[in-house]
Amino acid sequence: MRTEEIEIDLKELFLILKKKILIILLVAVIFAGIAGVVTEFIITPIYSSTSTLYVLPQITSDTSLADIQVGNSLTQDYIVLVNTRTVISKVIDNLGLDYTYDEMLGKITVTNESDTRMLKLKVEDSDPQLAQKMVNELSTVTVQRIAEKMAMEEPSVIEEGYLSTKPDSPSLMSNIAFGTLFGLILSVGIVVVAFIMNDTVRSSEDIEHYFGIPVLASVPNEKGKNQTRDLKGVKQGGMQGRNLVDV
Repeated sequence: MRTEEIEIDLKELFLILKKKILIILLVAVIFAGIAGVVTEFIITPIYSSTSTLYVLPQITSDTSLADIQVGNSLTQDYIVLVNTRTVISKVIDNLGLDYTYDEMLGKITVTNESDTRMLKLKVEDSDPQLAQKMVNELSTVTVQRIAEKMAMEEPSVIEEGYLSTKPDSPSLMSNIAFGTLFGLILSVGIVVVAFIMNDTVRSSEDIEHYFGIPVLASVPNEKGKNQTRDLKGVKQGGMQGRNLVDV
């Protein structure tokens, strides 16, 4: 069985890409424009506000190493407490929000920076003022809940939520860059695939490669292009002759 292999002429492919560079760049610009329009007029911007809590009372001369270690371990407990239904439902009720527990939970991110007792509460929303109100109320409810249920002094609010003037997402420049890159990859990919799939005989070398017929001569056609003709051997009755065959 004869296995056909696809060979790519990189030089010819490069020349084709160079020839179509304007089209490739045009496609990239179009996709960049589409990404910019979608970002500005279709995707809803999301703002965030962050509040910081200190989960251990101020250290005094009486504070022991054990107290500090307990404070570190309790940080993870606080993270779980913030996400409880009791805390989040109270925030919703206090602010009169039209969110369910799951919807509100999806807006909240609670993190603890490594080797610290700082608890960061982050709330995201399409309304920056509402995001600020929600994170501040979440902080208030959280410290009250800790004092009530964990029999400890309330954590200190180190930083209240701020009013964000710049959306966290989407990023206009990032989306435009992504659209440009996608347009370049798509257009170049189409050109490369079309080149690989094109099995048209374009030169005498193609005739020799695909058909195994040696080209002995070529004559120009009326438009000045070379139209290939070849002479191939034919055996008849033990005698070898030569016939002129058009390709």
